[in-house]
Amino acid sequence: MSSSISQKPTYDPHNKLVTSPFLSPTILASIRLLIASYTLVTIIFVLVWDGVTDHTAGQFFSYFTDLTYTGICAYFWAAGVQGVGYVRRHRSGDIGYPLQKWPRILQVLHLALQASIQTFPLLVTIVFWVLLCSDKTMSTTVLRWRNISVHALNSVFCMFEVLCTNSPAMDWVMLPCMLVILGGYLGLAYITHATQGFYTYSFLDPSKEKPSMLAAYIVGITLAEVIIFALVWGMVKLRERLTRKVEEDGALEPEFEKKIGILG
Repeated sequence: MSSSISQKPTYDPHNKLVTSPFLSPTILASIRLLIASYTLVTIIFVLVWDGVTDHTAGQFFSYFTDLTYTGICAYFWAAGVQGVGYVRRHRSGDIGYPLQKWPRILQVLHLALQASIQTFPLLVTIVFWVLLCSDKTMSTTVLRWRNISVHALNSVFCMFEVLCTNSPAMDWVMLPCMLVILGGYLGLAYITHATQGFYTYSFLDPSKEKPSMLAAYIVGITLAEVIIFALVWGMVKLRERLTRKVEEDGALEPEFEKKIGILG
């Protein structure tokens, strides 16, 4: 028996990142790649549409919404490809998936990207529908599709990853990392104003908001991220507990468990 078969990897030794308690690894990888393809098509369409209609495609990466959506696209491509690698190795009698043998920095970055797409989409959805949407949000077919894709389906994709995979709960060290990213974006927003002359979000404009309200928005969004992180962490723990209880109660036959990815 080769060493690759006899030794379990130290990174994700139970292959939780590429399996699901409800879906086979093949179906999980396929769904992830489908989401990746949809988000990529959406991004390309938005860039082309904005470039042709009002020449604002260059502002795309100035918006936290679009950066988050790009992160969703990147994560699901990465996770889908790793899932395909897992399925191919499993069929050839091997175990694991490529990321398990890649440099540690790439493994950590994958987990950080996963943490971002499990929390930021929910934050984007809440902030948009509570603070930013207007009568124009659904005024045309393109805007309806765009806003549903970017400000609603983003959270659907997020919840799929949280509830329908075996991915473990985020490490709490990822919370300060997410807050640093939010802080970095705040700086980017003001750099955008200084270099391009506009505020990406109206509530960041000190000429329109009192200093106290501006500070309240910033603190509120920070607290919202902390709460979302804790809620997502709790949902994952609950999902793990429920699926573990199903296994212990014997509700799933061992062969079926192995087939859908709960076991090894």
